Amino acid sequence: MAETRATAIADVNGVSLVAPAESAAREERTEQLFAHAATLTDIAEQQSCLDEIVLLNAGVAEALAGRYSQRGADPEDLVQVAYLGLVKAVQGYRIGEGPGFLAYAVPTISGEIKRYFRDHGWMVRPPRRLQELRSAAATTEADLEQAWGRPPTKTEVAQDLGVPVDELAEAEQARAGFTALSLDAPVRSDGTAALGDMLVDESDAFAHVDDAEMLRPALAMLSPRDRHILLLRFVRGLTQEQIGNEIGVSQMQISRLLSRILDGLRDQLEVTV
Repeated sequence: MAETRATAIADVNGVSLVAPAESAAREERTEQLFAHAATLTDIAEQQSCLDEIVLLNAGVAEALAGRYSQRGADPEDLVQVAYLGLVKAVQGYRIGEGPGFLAYAVPTISGEIKRYFRDHGWMVRPPRRLQELRSAAATTEADLEQAWGRPPTKTEVAQDLGVPVDELAEAEQARAGFTALSLDAPVRSDGTAALGDMLVDESDAFAHVDDAEMLRPALAMLSPRDRHILLLRFVRGLTQEQIGNEIGVSQMQISRLLSRILDGLRDQLEVTV
């Protein structure tokens, strides 16, 4: 069993093993156990048979968990989640209703791991759309690199996904919410200053007087609609989707509008300075 687990290599669309004969033997034994479990009337005996299937395919779960081991989550937690997905797959599989148990189990286990990341993996959880876009971007980037033989640019990934580049950048920034640094962490390996010592006290209103006075003429040049969008986003803290719902446009349009407004303000401030 240990050798089986060690040689398992997972893929998004399936699982291959270093030893194909071993994989085929496992698949055959799995189907036999499912067929035998279907004939049992004693619940305890049936459960024992299903437990053997779980143990037989544990290497598949471990291999799939290994694919996500570099994404910041505890590897042991990922394995446990993968095992849970394997158990669900064993309980939900019906012999003869598909191409085989492995084809059913792999997406079930992968889905369980992805739900774990979505629900428990964020220190600061971004909106669901950004989580999904970040995941889709990672998949698209890998697919394009394989197809073109070179890493795609952010613009090419955004075009393939049909989203603006700035929205893709926002999704990439959301990755920072997955892990967090301690405020006591040193700024440099050879220094004594902590990260918390470097943070600015945003509660000091007087520190923002100059910034506000510089920004006031630039804001006055904006249209009422643009000022309203900035108010909703940076004063009331609404998301782009919420702003779009309030003023009657799509979230994508709000993303473009915000980029245009902020770029205009930057240009105006540079001229002023």
